[in-house]
Amino acid sequence: MEWEEITAATLYNFVKAIKLFCEMSDVPISWKRITRGLPKVRRFVDERAPTLEEIQKMIEYPDRWMKAIVYTMASSGIRIGAWDYLKWKHITPLISKDGKLLAAKILVYAGNFEEYYSFITPEAYNSLKDWMEFRSKYGEKISGESWLMRDIWQTSNMKYGAKFGLATNPKKLKSTGIKRLIEQALWGQGIRSKLPQGLKRHEWKATHGFRKFYKTRTEQVMRLRYVEIIRWSLQLQLPSKL
Repeated sequence: MEWEEITAATLYNFVKAIKLFCEMSDVPISWKRITRGLPKVRRFVDERAPTLEEIQKMIEYPDRWMKAIVYTMASSGIRIGAWDYLKWKHITPLISKDGKLLAAKILVYAGNFEEYYSFITPEAYNSLKDWMEFRSKYGEKISGESWLMRDIWQTSNMKYGAKFGLATNPKKLKSTGIKRLIEQALWGQGIRSKLPQGLKRHEWKATHGFRKFYKTRTEQVMRLRYVEIIRWSLQLQLPSKL
């Protein structure tokens, strides 16, 4: 029988779960002694966040939903899997008293154990709004229950319509499909190319790179603990009018 090794990061996740259980059960344990014996987590310091220029190239990709995807992920820090839960009702614009759009609140993993709030920029909100309006023009009935990302449909030359979905019968585009779209844009815009011999990693990850971009940018103007609060578990019930 061959034993498969687990990574240090996975081991730390197991310890976190056990630690939480012990704390909830009032079981006193010296966690400092335990963690000293754990292996160090390997960090890939060569991985970076995408630059503003690279993000600009991404949104120039000739695909209507790419701008909405990139802006939303880069400004909110959500993971790729969050798209499997996001509906139009989970996006709430935050308007000032004089009617100016300040930002938008986004409910991530709605109804899930990991549910939390984050925020997106006015540009991200407007790109999502434009995307929803574009779908509405082709007959889709947009409501709060509409998925933010849906399957593609035929917009011209109905002779080939059978190859695509119907505008009036939307189907949710899963996170795996969104990931493929991002990867296609990376290659199509010349941001990503074949790795040189001997290298196994690109400079930044296709989807997690936007999350790292968010964290890097917010840490420049905010304290780390506030960044983590917003990124993970902000539960503020903010009004739609400020």
